[in-house]
Amino acid sequence: MSDNVAHALSGAGGGIVSMALTYPLVSISSRLQVQKNDDSKDAYKNTADAFVKILAKEGPRGLYSGLSSGVFGIAVTNGVYYYCYEAVKAIFEKAKGQGKPMSTGESMLSGAIAGSAVVLATHPIWTVNTRLTVRKGVDGDSKAKKPNAIAVAMSILKNEGLAGLYSGVMAALVLVINPIIQYTVFEQVKNKVSKMKQLSNLDFFLLGAFSKLCATGITYPYIVVKSRMQVSQNNDERYTSIWDGFSKIIASEGVGGLYKGISSKIVQSVLTAAFLFMAKEMLFDWAVWALVLAGARKAKVAAGKA
Repeated sequence: MSDNVAHALSGAGGGIVSMALTYPLVSISSRLQVQKNDDSKDAYKNTADAFVKILAKEGPRGLYSGLSSGVFGIAVTNGVYYYCYEAVKAIFEKAKGQGKPMSTGESMLSGAIAGSAVVLATHPIWTVNTRLTVRKGVDGDSKAKKPNAIAVAMSILKNEGLAGLYSGVMAALVLVINPIIQYTVFEQVKNKVSKMKQLSNLDFFLLGAFSKLCATGITYPYIVVKSRMQVSQNNDERYTSIWDGFSKIIASEGVGGLYKGISSKIVQSVLTAAFLFMAKEMLFDWAVWALVLAGARKAKVAAGKA
């Protein structure tokens, strides 16, 4: 068995660790992204205000709404992404010759293929997670009956059909550029730094943080549009396309509306990516060891990485 499975397992494990550590920021960012009315007394003014109001109204559990679906989603997302990315990467490296790193164009193509596969496989999970997180378009959202991911998914299927689970999928496909930018920056900077020194866990942490900062800063308006398309909306508020979403947000909220929640999102994204890359590198050898014990991989190749 190739290293693709080990990369998928370590990527999934790293994703779970990073999501669990940063989920309150995910929750706050998602709520700020879909908030349209800033004038009400319950509206969130900024990240700190959202944190205080969620704690006061819902308690600590409010910051972790939808955590189970988020953890499941990030595990599947990273597992699929790393498997596909490493598979395509291996094809390029085999064609170029052993030891030659991918070019920028090859990194981007690998990211595009892997990212598109992830979107098509996992978008319904993130639609459910978004609705659980922002508590909008969720049936049974009361103290007596808290909804779970399966109940929300079934409700969406019943009321909106399969298309409801794929609300905002076009924006999500455009956002494939986010991991393309992230992993391209990561790979290229890593290749340059590795020529000068042996990379440590701290180096992977910093490389992950820097690459995600670049990606999120560039693509954030699409993240806002996608989040709003994923929640249940009235007909007059519904975005019929990505461009329609941009137009309506700018018309009613100004350009600033495209960047709602960006401060918490950047902090969350940077920390998530940093913890992810560091945890993935630490977990890779454990994943290889587990595959050897399971008989899915030969012990003689367990010591090296792809």
